[in-house]
Parts: sequence; C-alpha cells; structure tokens
Amino acid sequence: MARYRKSRMWAPQGFFECEGRGLQWLGEAQAQGGPRVVDVYEWGKDFLDIERVSPCSPTAKAAHDFGAALARMHDAGTDHFGSAPAGYDGTCYFGPLQDPVPMATGAWDDPITYFAQGRLVPMVELGMRRGELTQADMDLTNRVIDAMPDLLGRAAQDKPARVHGDLWSGNVMWADDRGSCEAVLIDPAAHGGHREEDLAMLHLFGMSYLTEIMDGYQSVHPLKAGWQERTTLWQLYPIAGHCVFFGGGYISEYRSMCRSLLK
Repeated sequence: MARYRKSRMWAPQGFFECEGRGLQWLGEAQAQGGPRVVDVYEWGKDFLDIERVSPCSPTAKAAHDFGAALARMHDAGTDHFGSAPAGYDGTCYFGPLQDPVPMATGAWDDPITYFAQGRLVPMVELGMRRGELTQADMDLTNRVIDAMPDLLGRAAQDKPARVHGDLWSGNVMWADDRGSCEAVLIDPAAHGGHREEDLAMLHLFGMSYLTEIMDGYQSVHPLKAGWQERTTLWQLYPIAGHCVFFGGGYISEYRSMCRSLLK
C-alpha cells in the first residue's frame, strides 16, 4: 500500500503520536461499522506515515453510508468527556499543522463543564494572550456558558462519544480504491466529546451531500430534538480557534455567534 508522509520540523512534543493514535482509536470503531480511517504505519517526532488513498467524487449513497458509519463511530464511545485517544497520555492538539495549540484532556462527566472548561475558556484565553480577543469576549463567552443548560436541553444527557474533533469537509476524503466510493477520515483531533461537535463541524465550511449524511446518521442514532439550533453552540470552539490562528473577520463572527445564542 502506498504511503503518504505528513511532516513538520520542530513539531510540538507528541503531536504526530497523538494524531497517529487518534486515527487508530477512531479506526477501532470500524469493527462496529464505523467509517474507514486511513491506516497508520509509523510516526516519529517530526513525521507521520499514513495510507495514501485514491480520490473520487462523492455520491449520495456514499454520503448516506458515511453518516450511518459516523453514528456508529460515535456510539463506540469512551469513558469520559475530554478523554485522549487510547494509549496516549501526552498533550493533545487542535489546529493547522504549522500552528497547532494544546487541546485540554480530562475526565469530565458532563458535556457542559467539559465544553466550557476544556474547550471554550482555554481557547478564548489563548486568543486574549495573542491579542486577538478581549476580556469582553470572555465575558460574552461566560454568558453563553451560563446559558448552556437551556441551550443543550436533553442533549446534555448524552454519553461521551468517540469524536474526530476536526471534522470539516477537508478532513473527509472520498476514495474508490476498494471498489466503490467511500468516505475516509484523516487529520483528527480525536477525543471523547459530544457527538454534535463533529456534526456541527461538517456544517461549518460546506460539505457535499450534507442532507444525505445527516439522514444516514439519524437512521442509526436519532439526535435529540433541537440539534439544528445547537449547531452554532458547537461551532464556537473551532471559530474561536480561527480567531487565534487567523484573527480578522473570524473575531466578529465569533461575537455574532455568541450573541445569536443569547437572544
């Protein structure tokens, strides 16, 4: 099988091991009908060797099948919100290859505390340290956190899911090297999280056949009522990350999203 090497000199400690173990951990769910995940061959301090796949154009059927498989991967679960991939006990990361930032791990038992203390607050704090966000943005974020019990509703009772963690369209490849077109996952920030995190990421930057993906998902695991209204909530973390990485218009977008949740 052809290999693809992902590399970066002076990568943060454990960066490629975390990604490699994350891929393996997500891949374990294939035994339960989870989606295909690229095979991992080897990693080192500054590289990760993974399977090279042959790209194809997605189809409605492939998208529906992917949605169903994604639900099964989420259902494979983990012990806690904030869990790192199995076998990894170092720092986890979120963000682009050239500027990944630490992503908190922990053993939170409820999604509200996890998302607030493990995701939103640390990212906004980092944005403040980089001079992109302000104390007013932290105050706005804390107002959203205070509203989370009402915003989440029954979805606050969901168990920890095995999530990809960075599931925008660029990290879903479509390959036909096994006889038919299928989704293949790459580049995760894998962790124990809320299943709606991955779904919100799919909605963030445009995704082919999104309706079919969601139909497939709900055929396996129906979502709690109101999931559409919660999409913006789960998108706050990646958009706060984009404030940290890129600044610019993402800052006003983050503020607008927070305010829309508080109406």
